Formats: sequence, C-alpha cells, structure tokens
Amino acid sequence: MKVAYEKPKVETKKSEFELSSEEKKELYYLLLKSRTFDERFRKLFRAGRFAGTYFSGVGQEATTVVPCYKLMPEDFVGPSHRELGCSIARTPLKIIAAQIYARANSPDKGKSHPCSYGHRPSNIITPAFTIGAQAVLATGVALAFKIRKDPYVALSFVGEGATAHGPWYEAINFSAVHKLSNIFVIQNNLWGESVPAHLAGAIEDFSDRALGVGMPGISIDGNDVLKVWETVAAAIARARRGEGPTLIEMKTYRWYGHSEIDPGDYRTKEEVEEWKKKDPLPRYEKHLLDNRILTAEEKKEIEERIEKEIDEAVDYCEAAEYGPAEWALEDVYADFKAEAPDR
Repeated sequence: MKVAYEKPKVETKKSEFELSSEEKKELYYLLLKSRTFDERFRKLFRAGRFAGTYFSGVGQEATTVVPCYKLMPEDFVGPSHRELGCSIARTPLKIIAAQIYARANSPDKGKSHPCSYGHRPSNIITPAFTIGAQAVLATGVALAFKIRKDPYVALSFVGEGATAHGPWYEAINFSAVHKLSNIFVIQNNLWGESVPAHLAGAIEDFSDRALGVGMPGISIDGNDVLKVWETVAAAIARARRGEGPTLIEMKTYRWYGHSEIDPGDYRTKEEVEEWKKKDPLPRYEKHLLDNRILTAEEKKEIEERIEKEIDEAVDYCEAAEYGPAEWALEDVYADFKAEAPDR
C-alpha cells in the first residue's frame, strides 16, 4: 500500500516580518553595493589588478544579501565562493576587497583563493572549496548553539549541484534529527559550472530533498527580494523558537560564467537574456519608487556613496603589501595549548 507523505509546511505571515521604509532602503543600499562591487571587481580582474580568478554573483544578489540582513551578530554564516552578498551585509568593504587582492591586510593574510570570504569577527566561516562542506560546519555550529542553549542560527549556502554530495545530505539529516537552528539555502542557478540542473537531480524542485529527512522545504523565486525576506525571516524565527531547520530553494541565475576564466558558452544567449529580464534589483527598485519609499535623489546619493566606498576599498588594497613568504608556515595549527583536565 502506498503511503502519501505530506511535506512539512513553512508558515510565512507577511505582516509579522514587514520591513519598515528605512529598512527597505537600507536593504536596497546593500543589494546595490553588492552588484556595484561585483561588477567593478570583474573589471579589475580583467585589468590584471589581482591574481587567481573571480567568482561573480551578479544576478543572485537577493539570495545572498537578503538572508543575512538583520541577522544577530552571534549568528553564523557558512558561504561558498559566490556569496559576496553575505559578506557585504556583515563585513567592512575594505576587508572583503583585501581578501580578493590577497594582501597582508586580509583576514586570511593573503593565503586563500580569491572570494574565500571568511571573517571571524563577522562569524562568517571561511569557505574550504570542498563542495557542501560549509553546510557540515554550519550544522556543527548549530549543535553547539543547542548544547549551550543559545538562541542563534546558522545559515549555509550551496548550489543545486552540491545537494547530490553525501556530506551535504548528512548535514541536513543530522540537523533535522536533532532539530538544530539551521537554515539551508540552495541557490538553484540552473548550472553547476557547466552541468545543467536536470543532470544534478531528477526533480523539478530541489527543496524536495527535505522530504527524505522530515524537514520543511520550500522553493521560491530567488529574484524576488521581498519574497526571499519573508521566507528566510520565517525560517529564522522558527529556528530561534527551537522548532528545527528549514531548507529553502531559491531559483535564480548567474549572469556570467562559473568564474571569470569561464566564458559560459554552454548556455544560450536567449536563456541568459531571458533571466536578465528577471533581475532582482530593478524589480525591487520599482517597488520602492512606486510606493514612494525611495526618491530619484536618494537613489543617486546611494550610488555616489557606494562608488566612494569601493574607491576607498580598492585604494586600501593596492597600497598594501603582500605577506612575507614565512607566513606560509604560520597558522597551520591553532595557537593555544590544550590543558589537561583535572583528575
């Protein structure tokens, strides 16, 4: 006999999580800062101003900036390489730029690959570039929160392709079993580098991965800023109440290649142009202008403020030195001595 399984619901009450006009403008500023910074650093890479490569998240800003907006300072974030927006929402711009430039004033002392946006004071876990590993770490953080009875949450971000990796599944299963305060975000941008989503899973909604572990799962338009906000805010509130984790699939699209050394020619021009019409920034900007929350004058002031901040960040990096070679031998082990417990 076939038993029907009813997917756990994610309740969202719009009024409960309504943003004020000032908060909506602040969110717009962060979204636009992420987009402007991203486009500037694509050009800087192509101009040879820093080495390695660069992973652009243009087109996906709503999926990274919005979930991290208004998090508590004690909350943790586990990003991958395309979550610039998470850092934009929590970390000073100069620190982010210094990491990309691999200068001595970077939090990682210039040792990590560009776009490894980790920052301990911001409680952002440094990406390891092991696919899905950030979800495992975020689950461990959430377990610590539960043991300590802390009311904090741990967000982690993966692409749809990472959901086929065992460690990610183990993380969501463990979190569901122990009702941990995790929010697992899947950014389904249709392509895992050059592999299309339909070859990563025989499902239409990747939130259905939640069914196998008994966790609420929901798929949303990841380019709808307010929908992302309402959904994530509800999941965070649920986690803080001790009701367990939530899996959120955000359907979105990256405009450019997997990195700046990837031409992205496995996609059709028609597909890219169709998704550009769903750009989250003008959609959100229209909401603000139509509702007289944002004026044309305020928009211009925000743009000028952002350009100045980016200019200062670039100058800060380009004036800095690279770390000495000896630094490669440092920070290999934790800088503390473990004390033997009293017997």
